[in-house]
Parts: sequence; structure tokens; C-alpha cells
Amino acid sequence: MKANFWHQYPLVKDDLVKVNQLIRQKIVVKDPKLEAALLEMTNNGGKYLRPALLLLFSKSAQARPADERLLKLAASIEVLHTATLLHDDVIDDSPKRRGQVSIQSAFGKDIAVYAGDLLFTVFFDLIAEVLYDSPYLQINARVMRQILNGEIQQMNARFDTEQTFLSYLRNINGKTAAIFSLACAEGAFFGQADPSEVKLAKQIGQNIGLSFQMLDDILDYSDAKRLNKPVMEDLATGVYSLPLLVLLPKHQATFAPYLEKKQTLTLQEMEQVKQLVVELGGVAQATTLAQKFTQKALQQVELLAPSPKKELLKKLITRLLKRTY
Repeated sequence: MKANFWHQYPLVKDDLVKVNQLIRQKIVVKDPKLEAALLEMTNNGGKYLRPALLLLFSKSAQARPADERLLKLAASIEVLHTATLLHDDVIDDSPKRRGQVSIQSAFGKDIAVYAGDLLFTVFFDLIAEVLYDSPYLQINARVMRQILNGEIQQMNARFDTEQTFLSYLRNINGKTAAIFSLACAEGAFFGQADPSEVKLAKQIGQNIGLSFQMLDDILDYSDAKRLNKPVMEDLATGVYSLPLLVLLPKHQATFAPYLEKKQTLTLQEMEQVKQLVVELGGVAQATTLAQKFTQKALQQVELLAPSPKKELLKKLITRLLKRTY
């Protein structure tokens, strides 16, 4: 966990340390090397943003420390997210994750798949312990389906130069925004918020998630030295992310010689595509779109009652759009 990221946010910092400890206790594997790799991935690099949002939305005006139920829910959100990352790395053949050698690269794809499956069982254990009598048991199941459907839709759109912005939004709403939305709504629900605030929290989470994914797409066209993952990875696998996607309707002829090569696109050609996207304004247009969804989230946060969590949410949402990693 990036503990230094949360030093300036004492409202959730101590709770997140407890969430990290809980996850470490839950990860038990007979293979000691794999267990060490899973613990390393869990402990290093991740910002724990999703569990932080859950914990924030659970806070009342008194802002008491989270109880055991909330800590388990926050842990479940992070475990679910990490499991999807492991499977993503297998699909994308990613050599690194969070600045470290990925598990699929270090141990092989079969072990990485089993590791992801193991984390899903940890996720199920956690939610079964606390949601057996709650409607959020089914809601969690639906969100898992949303994530899967988003990934499938993205897979089906690989190398598709006719993909629309609307279809892109549907994809990222499933594969990224759904878990943000769940975290915020679940936190508000178990923090005893009224139904209108739970609904508002869900909408805020969705807009945070959409802008977060858009910025991730933008960072793919940034300086590799600043990131904890390989840049241009999406392009190499046929995933046309937002900065390129917004340019395709008017610049098909410009990009066609590159995109027609699909998997045979060279590193030099990918760098040329990157430069074209920047020069033609794709990054600028994508940034404007990300800012719109960020502003939506901030406007919705303003509807919350005055409280320490409201002020922290505004700072956090603003900071996320300005991140460089």
C-alpha cells in the first residue's frame, strides 16, 4: 500500500493500515514463493483508493474508526480489484505491475491465473462473513458480472477502428467504474446513510471511476519513466484507448497504415502513433473529457452535508485528475 499517499489524510489512514493487515492475514498459499509474491503485490504500489472511498463514505459527522464489518468490506473491494489485475496481466502478457515484475512474468500464466482465482475466493470469504443478511451480497455479485462484461466488451473491440465513444464508455463503466461505484455506495449504506445519499454516493463513484480510467488512458501516452507500468501497452494489444479513439473519426487515413498492422506493429511505429496522438490533440481532448467527469463528481460531492469526509473527498478527487502515475 502507498502509505505515504495517505499521510495527509488521517481520516482514513489508520483504517487503511488495518485493511492492509487484514488482507495479509487472509492470503495463505501452500506455495511459499507464490504467497510471497501475492503479499508483495498487495503491500507495494497500490493506492488502496477503492477501499479508501468505501471507508470515507461510511464516515458520519463523528468520523469514528471503522468497525470490523467495514474493514472487511474495504478489504474485499481491494482484493477483488487485485484479482482482476492479475487476470488482466495474463491476458495482456504484462511484464510489470506496480513497478515490480508481474506474477505472470515471474511464475508463468498458469500460476498467475490460480493466484487470481485464489484472491476471488478470499473476496467471497470476506463478503460472506459480513453480507449474508444484506442485499449487498447480490449487488456484489452483479458488480462482478459488470466487470466481466466490461472486459469481454473490450476484448471484442480489440483492433476495431470503428469503435464509438459511447461503446468505450460502456466498456469502462463496467471494467473500471463499477467497482468505484460499489465502493462508494456500499460505504454509504453501511455507514447508515439515508437512501438518497447512498444513491448519490453510487453516482459519485461512477464518475470518479470514469475519470480515473480516462486519465489512465492519457498516462499511457506519457513518459514511461514516471509510470509503474509499460506505456503503449493498450495499443500493442489492440485496445484503442481514449486519446486515440477521439481522433479516429477525423483521422482514419492518418492512422490506418499503423493500425492495419495490428499485432505486427513495431515499437518504433507505436512511438510514431504516440507522437501523432499528442500532436493532433488526442491527449488534450481526452483530458477535457476526464475533467468533465471529474467536475460532475465534484458537483455531486457538494450535495453532501458539510463534514470532514466531504472536504477530503473534494481534495482527493481533484488530486486524482492531476496524478502522474
